[in-house]
This record gives sequence, C-alpha cells and structure tokens, in this order.
Amino acid sequence: MTLLLRNRGAFLLLMLNLFLVFTGIGLVIPIMPKFMELLGISGSLVGLLVASFSLTQLLFSPLAGRLSDRFGRKRLIVLGMTVFAVSEALFGFAEQPWLLFASRLLGGVSAALIMPAVMAYAADITTQEERAAGMGYINAAITTGFIIGPGIGGYIAEFGLRVPFYAAGVAGLIAAALTLFVLRESNPAQAGAAAADPTAQPSAASGGRRSSLIGQLLTSHREPYFFSLIVVFTLSFGLANFETVFGLFVDHRFGFEPKDIAFIITFGSIAGAVVQVTTFGWILNRFGEKRVISICLLFAGAFILLTLFVHTFWLIFAVTFVVFLAIDILRPAISTQMSKLAGADQGYVAGLNSAFTSLGNIAGPIVAGVLFDLHIGAPYALASIVLLLCFVLSTRLRSGEPGASR
Repeated sequence: MTLLLRNRGAFLLLMLNLFLVFTGIGLVIPIMPKFMELLGISGSLVGLLVASFSLTQLLFSPLAGRLSDRFGRKRLIVLGMTVFAVSEALFGFAEQPWLLFASRLLGGVSAALIMPAVMAYAADITTQEERAAGMGYINAAITTGFIIGPGIGGYIAEFGLRVPFYAAGVAGLIAAALTLFVLRESNPAQAGAAAADPTAQPSAASGGRRSSLIGQLLTSHREPYFFSLIVVFTLSFGLANFETVFGLFVDHRFGFEPKDIAFIITFGSIAGAVVQVTTFGWILNRFGEKRVISICLLFAGAFILLTLFVHTFWLIFAVTFVVFLAIDILRPAISTQMSKLAGADQGYVAGLNSAFTSLGNIAGPIVAGVLFDLHIGAPYALASIVLLLCFVLSTRLRSGEPGASR
C-alpha cells in the first residue's frame, strides 16, 4: 500500500502505457477471421503477421534496454508511444496485406522501446521488499492489455471493422502527451550524464558481452536468471500459440462471433488483473517464485490441452479462464525473480526479458498458423506439450540453482 501511495501517479502512467501497447497487440484477434475473408489470407499468413510484431521487438529490445539505462526511461516511453500510435493508425488504413505487416513491424518497435524502460522505471522507484508488488502492478497492465485487447477489439468492431485501430492510435498519442508532461524521470543521473556527453561509453559492467543482440542471447546461459528466461520464452510461445488461433479456432469449430470471443477473453483478463493487484504479492511471499512458477506452468499446459475436449460455450469459457489466470500469475512471478537478480542492470535485464518474450512470440504464431492450416487442434496440442515439459524441468531445479527463487 505504501508503494501505491508514494508512487501512485507514476505507476498509473506506466500501467496506462503498457496497457495500451499490449491492447494494440490483441485488438486484431477477434477481427482476424473477418480480415481473412476481406483480404483473402490464410492461417499461415496470420501467424506470420502476428510474428512480425515480435520480430522487430526482438531486434530492438536489447538496444532499448541499454538506451533506457543511458538516456533515461521517460524519453524511451514517449518515443515508443508515438510510434505505437502511428502503427495502429496504419493498420486501420491498410487495404493490402503488406500494409498490415508494416503496421505490425512498427508496433514491435514501439513495444521494444516501451517495455524495458517501464520495467526499469518500476525497479528504480521500488525497494527489494516492494519489488513483487510493483511488478504485480506493471504485469497486470501487460497481461490485461494483451488478453483484454481481443475483447475490446470485438466490442468496438461493432461500430466498424477498422474503428478499434483508429481509437488505439488516438489513445496512444494522448498517453504519450501525458507521459511527456507529467511523468518524472526515474534515472536522472544517467540521463543527465548522457545528455551532457552523448559520446560517453557504457560502463565496464554493461559493456563487452552486451555489445550485440546475438552476443547477449549466446551468453545469457551464464546468467543466474537463465532458467527464468527459458520460462519467459516457453510462456510466450505457449500463449502465442493459444491466442493467435483462438479466434480462428472458435470461429471455425463453433461459429463464434467477435462479441462471443470478446466476452470469453475479457472476463478472464479482468479476473487475472484483480489477482495481480490484490493478492499476487501475498502469493509470491507465501509460496516463493519457484513453486508459483511450477504450478502455473502445470495449470496452463493442462488446461490448454483441455480446450480440445470441450464442446460448449461455458466449458470453453471455464477452461480459458484458468489458462489466463495461470498466465497472469506466472508472468509477474518470472519478472520479479529476474529483477531481484539484476542488481544495477535493471534496463539490461528487462531488455533480455523482452527479447526472450519476442522469441516466443515469433516462433509461437508462425508455428500455430502453419499447424492450424494442417489441423485445427494441432496448435493447442503443441502449446500444451511445451508448457508441460517446462513444468517438468522446473520441478527438477533445486532452490538456489540458476533460475530458482533465492
């Protein structure tokens, strides 16, 4: 409660920015079946379209993490929100598939600029004891936006297929303006030093092994939080598999309309967000990161598999609710674990977190789209297997090993 009262305005702005960005990712999901008909595209192309967002997010995230350490968090957030607004407007105007791809590529750049900066900002203004609660608030905005985006898209699409994207663009510009004029810089010393001497080099602690994306990824196995990065990838891969084809799955199998899809996803996301901002800190302190991560992996994998065996609206609703709830608890648990191990390199570690998220979000949609064209249930079978295998691996790690809770 102290955390919320002391930094209430800053956290609300950070949450608003992330909520909008990740809502923008999910807006298209309930609308995509209609876009498939309108533009004549296949499930495989849908997968590539979703993955293109994560490709540019992957390429830009490590750089953005370093820039937020060097130039300050606020500048990166404002720039990212401006790019987000442009990308959403472009998607709304698109009449050809290549314009959809251009929009998603720009959207990935915006997420890469914003996500590490926001994560690092939250770490700047919290203590070790407050970190779990702070990450709970931030990740509530991420998961709520990512999962509620399809719900918002489905409802607003009643006013026109492209209206959700125009609305997101306007909201992005408003959020950028609010951040520019209201949010204080949380890392003023480094930001001021960078402005005074833009030719200054990174410190030894942040140089060398962090000089390139490939170098960072290849050496990440040496880090104490490497298993957490593996879980981040697995979670992103499984969720991307699940959510990329969810609208297509229920549309083809049950004939659900965008409003039906919106209801299922919206309710699950709201429940998950409530847990994150009310009881997540208690859950993590009571059971520890390692145990929470293992249990959530088990439930997410098992209930994604159950999706293939239910046949009514309310059973699909119940299964999807559990999947989203497990993911909503799992994501901030991983972020908290890595943040505690990051020390002074919050921006860098947040960048790696974003990079591994992007790897999963690239592979997941591509594989899901191809498998969907082969068999409607294949994407969910694979997502379940991957998450359950990661659960087995998580149970074999002893506390104190890399990636385990300390």
